Amino acid sequence: MALQNTHLIERAKKAEVIIASPAEYKVCEGCESIVREQTVTCPSCHGYRFEDAPQAVVAQARLLASREQRSVCEEDLF
Repeated sequence: MALQNTHLIERAKKAEVIIASPAEYKVCEGCESIVREQTVTCPSCHGYRFEDAPQAVVAQARLLASREQRSVCEEDLF
């Protein structure tokens, strides 16, 4: 349980950074991950369509910060 809380705290910290400067990020329309603005293809799903409206980025950051991770990340594979 403590590990889960730590994970959510880390996600909330990342969301705070994103919310502070949403113009530096965009949301992948394939997997809904948040990536940096200069990203060409999503590292999670290799998608290439993104929503870059700041309000969409903020909304997605808040959503992702409020729940457990559901996707498999590269570090999960090692």
